[in-house]
Amino acid sequence: MPTTPPSKSLHGNDYCYCLLILFATSSQLSSLILQKRIGRSWSNMRPTVIDGGFGTQLASYLGSCVDEDPLWSARMLSTHADLVVKVHLDFLKAGAQLIRTNSYQASVGGFVEHLGLSEVESLELIKKSVQLAQIAVKKYKEDNDAAPADIPILGSVGPYGACLHDGSEYFGYEGMQLTLEQLIDWHRPRIQALDEAGLKVLAVETIPSLLEARAVSHLLKVEFPHLRFWLSFSCKDGERISEGTLIKDAAAECWQIACAQLEAIGVNCVHPAYVSSLLKSIKEANSSIPLVAYPNSGEQYIAGKGSRSHSNNKRAIGEEKRADKQ
Repeated sequence: MPTTPPSKSLHGNDYCYCLLILFATSSQLSSLILQKRIGRSWSNMRPTVIDGGFGTQLASYLGSCVDEDPLWSARMLSTHADLVVKVHLDFLKAGAQLIRTNSYQASVGGFVEHLGLSEVESLELIKKSVQLAQIAVKKYKEDNDAAPADIPILGSVGPYGACLHDGSEYFGYEGMQLTLEQLIDWHRPRIQALDEAGLKVLAVETIPSLLEARAVSHLLKVEFPHLRFWLSFSCKDGERISEGTLIKDAAAECWQIACAQLEAIGVNCVHPAYVSSLLKSIKEANSSIPLVAYPNSGEQYIAGKGSRSHSNNKRAIGEEKRADKQ
């Protein structure tokens, strides 16, 4: 397993802060983003290697695909805490310079329904995702004299659609009649738990709708002004986020709401062919917005089957699920 990040990077003249590079180790562990800062000021732009798909690596130990589980990899916070630490360590050994907590699909409602926990116990389990990441970083530093002193841990905040386990994070919430207040109320407990566990930066990921992005941005600005975050959208094509809003419009609005706290705006879990145009659209909205992007292999998630299929065309992630609903 490689233990060093790639030796070369690409810099584009069109982007003043960052440009996506798709990169993985030979074991496909790490994603690569470029951005101006992650919870700290950097005097020059440099590549940052982040961790990759947590569930994918976890499945290599469990021998089964966690996609079929309604809690996805979050169940392992309760049942396989040792493997959660091990996966974090795998990414660090592969060259990750920051890691995200295993809380993408963690929610109070999900833990109450599928683990039989109380609300208090569910919040403690979310906090445990931070503790396990901290254990991994501590162990990595103890075992590696050359380990950097600062290995940031970001709190992973997945979308409401992830808890539905129906692929909604890839096509949005059409027909659900969700309100801004409902989404704020749903996101608040997890963010509060990650905050109380000591995190300073969040990775708000795979957001499919402007309404949800607006809700999280307002929540963080009003109730958690001390936290910083990046905001990453899932997208249906090279111009629009999953529910159809132009990404330049979504980025401009969220930047206006919470620019003092936003570390970056970008995309994740989208077809690689779309990424460059999506990032360019964000820059067209506001050239001062730092960018974040991390790759998808080009596979399509098939909800209900717990599997992913390869595709060589440019069909949007989640398109098969949309077809199933019609």
